[in-house]
Amino acid sequence: MHKGFVKRWFNVKQITKHNIRNSLRRIFLYHGLLVRLSTMGVTRVFSYTLAEGTGVTPEQVRKDFSDYGIKGNRRGGYLTESLLRDMEALFNRDRISNVILVGMGNLGQALSKYGQFLQRGVNIVASFDIDPYKQKVRAESSVYPPGRLQEIIDRFRVKVAIITVPGISAQEVCNELVNMGIRGIVNFSPVLLKVPAYVVVNNVNLSDEIESVILSVFRMKEEQSLFL
Repeated sequence: MHKGFVKRWFNVKQITKHNIRNSLRRIFLYHGLLVRLSTMGVTRVFSYTLAEGTGVTPEQVRKDFSDYGIKGNRRGGYLTESLLRDMEALFNRDRISNVILVGMGNLGQALSKYGQFLQRGVNIVASFDIDPYKQKVRAESSVYPPGRLQEIIDRFRVKVAIITVPGISAQEVCNELVNMGIRGIVNFSPVLLKVPAYVVVNNVNLSDEIESVILSVFRMKEEQSLFL
């Protein structure tokens, strides 16, 4: 592991797993905004600039930067390129992280073909499915039967898995992965997975995400109509 990343990671204050994930999500938002500002020729930014562009407070921006050892000053702001370098070091993108994908339905196949993963240091080394036909079909990554999970996890030192299996089998698959050494799971199955405290899970329910946006739009429309 990159030495700078190790040092920076252990500078983080003793906060909960939930808080770490939330602060990292914000760091990714700051990074995306900084990339856009950099392409526009902006060389220096302030906490209130990043706060306004990401929907948080300037105090939250400064706290996040402090937690991850990112330097700057309140009056002088931050050099855009320096911030980007610090964040790239935090993301550890000079190292490729091997992950596996379990479930090669429509969503799994789409994720396996997503080209941006590798550009961001994420390498799907193998996919798994119980369907023998999918194991024979040519895919972006090799498709194996579940019986070879432990072999592939050990061979490529995989610690993170993506799950896109039906909800009825998601928890069972999760339990097997954790027992095989997986410590991080991105779960696209429509259930909330239960894992030990030492495992990180990000539950992503696309249907809920879309429906919540639709509902929010209708609620906003109803509220606005009250003032017309």
